[in-house]
Amino acid sequence: MLLAYTLKGMAGFGSGLLTVPVLALFLPLTTIVPMLGLISYSGTVIQSVQLRKKVRWKDCLIVLPFSALGVVLALWIFKNIELIWLNKALAIFVIIYALMMILPQRPVEWHRNWGVPSGFFAGLVGALFGTGGPFYVIYLKLRQLNKNSFRATIAMIFLFDGAIRIVGYGFSGFYTADVLMLALISLPLLFLGLFMGHRIHLSISNQLFTRVISVLLLCSGLILLFK
Repeated sequence: MLLAYTLKGMAGFGSGLLTVPVLALFLPLTTIVPMLGLISYSGTVIQSVQLRKKVRWKDCLIVLPFSALGVVLALWIFKNIELIWLNKALAIFVIIYALMMILPQRPVEWHRNWGVPSGFFAGLVGALFGTGGPFYVIYLKLRQLNKNSFRATIAMIFLFDGAIRIVGYGFSGFYTADVLMLALISLPLLFLGLFMGHRIHLSISNQLFTRVISVLLLCSGLILLFK
């Protein structure tokens, strides 16, 4: 968890991609995902306030309504449908995109309307697995944001996305006493990781930043696929 939140402090995302597959070896998803949503939101509030002046608001706001729709659908699926095949599909998608990022390619800036499907699937998969970050990452990287705007914008997206998910988990009854206790004792790891990640972020280039994100996505995709 310390490594995961260090990466979140550096890149603005990534905590769920690392922690969910590992913690799922010991705890049920219905405990892990609401718990991590609550923990990560504390860090998201801090990041979004600190970085608010560098947010690309037009790229941010278009994804949020559709993210909310994805969360609503996810809460229904959480209670009614077997999740294993969606988990595998997510893993394959993440691996393919990570490999695409690693390979050399000509920069192309995609239209802002791609935020519509990105927001929907991010909300859906994020509420199910706590790993909706890749869809936001794909969208923002295709919008050709630099590392500072990228980190600020994705933090602001998570501020609103996380609030919607937490409310949904609460109304669905997932925040038991055990979940709240696990979240509370994990907070020191969050704050230490965010501090370390922020210091690292200040010292790396855009190129290295992209490579770190690619490796992070590839590793997490492989873990999800073979878990």
